[in-house]
Amino acid sequence: MQLTKQTLNQHTDQVYDVLVVGGGAAGLSAGIYLQRYLLSTLIIDKGKARSHWMQELHNYLGLPADTPGRDVLKQGKAHYLSLDGDYLNGYVEDVIDEGETFAVHVRIGRTNPTYAVFRSRYLIAASGIIDHLPKLADMQNVFEYAGHNLHVCLICDGYEMRDKRAGVFGNSESSLEVAFPLGWFTPHITLFTNGEFEVSPAFRDRLQTHGYQLVEQPIKQFIGENHQMSGVELADGSIIELDAGLVSMGSKYHADYLKQIDLEYQSGNLITDKMNRTSHPRIFAVGDLKVGMNQVVIAAADGALAATQIWRDIRRAEGTRRSPTSSIAA
Repeated sequence: MQLTKQTLNQHTDQVYDVLVVGGGAAGLSAGIYLQRYLLSTLIIDKGKARSHWMQELHNYLGLPADTPGRDVLKQGKAHYLSLDGDYLNGYVEDVIDEGETFAVHVRIGRTNPTYAVFRSRYLIAASGIIDHLPKLADMQNVFEYAGHNLHVCLICDGYEMRDKRAGVFGNSESSLEVAFPLGWFTPHITLFTNGEFEVSPAFRDRLQTHGYQLVEQPIKQFIGENHQMSGVELADGSIIELDAGLVSMGSKYHADYLKQIDLEYQSGNLITDKMNRTSHPRIFAVGDLKVGMNQVVIAAADGALAATQIWRDIRRAEGTRRSPTSSIAA
């Protein structure tokens, strides 16, 4: 059921089999599988999953090419709730390992918030990442095009930029390396530093060899209409026309709530085994938080893998078939 501030007290005294942090594709997939395994699940979601900003999922098997990511999430949540899973809109602030259970501290609401603590035997970290975007004086100007033809994923959207005039926006020389694999799809590439960093002579030579243009002047604004970016206006008023853009500026990982637990990381991502178990035996990481590809289809598979392994763990420990209600006793 959808939990509210008014119904919290009915659920804080029980121990869930699994608490899932994040209601994106990975978290919802995990929740659906867990409920089908007759395990008790609570998904806590802060809202605005990364896939929520995807305007069209062109590469997801079986879906019409113009399906928005938010529609997939809406249908996934309805599916999960139909299986009697619990769902709460809230922000996980901290997770404490109590030994046999985790104490998950949650803030509900932005103004006059309510605080609650939930407990679970297992934890799935599915809280994802958020991409860094070019820093302009008017950030709304960036949001106007992000997720439309201003892309953040080469693997997802390289095809969308084929043979187009593509701008690559980075925040370091290494971040601009994405221009070279992008060259598989289009030779018409312009790289932008937004005046934030220096480019080495060796890198300039590589760009010249490939015929790519480098623009180091600060960006005033993106230009376009109806969410379709058509170019960039620079600080001096000049305009560079583009048909698409690729932002390569890294991401913010939403995993601060795990800071008190000793886990293994690689460049910000959680290291997991093939079933998405982290270095802690009862914590799993799925979707963009873990080492691997950041794709909706991969995230959905991650959730299924983690849920299945947790079911195996619990089934082997308990050794008998359980009833759907026996799993949520305190």
